[in-house]
Amino acid sequence: MKIHDFKLERYFAQYEFSVKYLLSSSDCDGFELTYILDQASKKELELWDKLQLGYTDSKGHPLLRESILQYYDLEDIHQVVVSSPGELNFISMNILVNPGDHVICVAPAYQSLYEIVRSLGGELSFWKPNPENWEFEVEALAPLIQDNTKLIVLNFPHNPTGAYLTRTQLEAIVALSRKHDITIFSDEMYNKLLPGGTPPLPPVCDLYEKGISLWGTSKSFGLAGLRTGWLVCQNRSFLDKVVAFKDYLSICTSAPSEVLSLIALNHIEAFLEPNLQKIERNIAYFKEFMGTTDIIPSFIPPKAGSTAFVPLNIESTALEFSNQLVKETSIMTLPAEMFEYEGKYIRVGFGRENFPEALQLFADYLEALSNHST
Repeated sequence: MKIHDFKLERYFAQYEFSVKYLLSSSDCDGFELTYILDQASKKELELWDKLQLGYTDSKGHPLLRESILQYYDLEDIHQVVVSSPGELNFISMNILVNPGDHVICVAPAYQSLYEIVRSLGGELSFWKPNPENWEFEVEALAPLIQDNTKLIVLNFPHNPTGAYLTRTQLEAIVALSRKHDITIFSDEMYNKLLPGGTPPLPPVCDLYEKGISLWGTSKSFGLAGLRTGWLVCQNRSFLDKVVAFKDYLSICTSAPSEVLSLIALNHIEAFLEPNLQKIERNIAYFKEFMGTTDIIPSFIPPKAGSTAFVPLNIESTALEFSNQLVKETSIMTLPAEMFEYEGKYIRVGFGRENFPEALQLFADYLEALSNHST
């Protein structure tokens, strides 16, 4: 299997751990270990204190899978498999897609959602939003379906635009998929990050017998370092194949990460609420910032998730802009090229505590840039 480099991750690798400000991160600040343990019950602390660093259940610790299922209508822990989110995506695409199969994926998108399909010899079509409002219109999805369409890949809350669907839209997508016997793989990594009281959507796996839902601790919980994710679906045969494939990769999940993830899941508000407060605060700061520079002509706040896709009124490319910005200010942004998306956009992430400080420096830089250009 040959696969192209992961552009976004390679770009992050250049700067993520050397710059002072990450204005484009999709995750929120990571919580400290002591904070996680402070939330734990007595029984959960006993699990932590008596933890043995041996191999773990390849499907995931039974108690962890029980904790996961409290957020789904499904009740059988055998309908859950735990691993890192990226590995679960990689495995799923390898199981679901054969050469010549047609796959529809949202776009712009995190590269792994479509690049693995491409590497497997699958055919791709992209369901794109209206750039005037970042709305994904279901009416534009139906014409993309072909006789050999096997999979639709969703990602809501959407990275990078912050778009979201209504319940009616999601049910229409499920009905369309059921009519054509198409599996839905739903990347729900930003689940429950709903600033401003946006109504939540149910997981796709609860709505559809051929729906597969992916979630994890990286985005909603601010615990990316745990590398914990999970697939939930009604099709146990598919999940058995996932576990068998996993034997060639990680084999099992990190024992400490499983216990810490269990604690987070059982005390979700202690993690979710601080993240939502930061996101909402920083969106408000960015709204105030709008209008102070003509380099950013508009801003569509995210309906859900932690990111927005912001247009640039510049002569250079977005990539050139981002490279110059990080060089002069130690502020990293993520240009549209990392999403293989045409146009001059950068992703802005709202989940960091130092966002106001970074935004002020960003504003100063744009002011100087505007003055220089005139």
